[in-house]
Amino acid sequence: MISMKKMVLMFALIFVLSLAFTSCRNNKKVDSAEEVLENAGEAIEDAADDAAKATEEVLEDAGKAIESAVDAIGDAVKKAGKAIDKKIDDVRKD
Repeated sequence: MISMKKMVLMFALIFVLSLAFTSCRNNKKVDSAEEVLENAGEAIEDAADDAAKATEEVLEDAGKAIESAVDAIGDAVKKAGKAIDKKIDDVRKD
């Protein structure tokens, strides 16, 4: 049979191994949490960059639309001016 000393040593070894296993498992959780935080930080940075690019593109498109609207208004004012001048000339002829 197993002697009492061997049995105590075996329990002590099992106890030490279980502590080591638990300690390693806790470290893995900490490493995993750090990785999750790093990944979240990178995702936030990427999202901020994407939002900045999208905002820049929207502002550029809005600027182009405003320029087009200004040009269209200018053309309409010129046409209206020509039409008014023509009516004035027609009224003067009568």
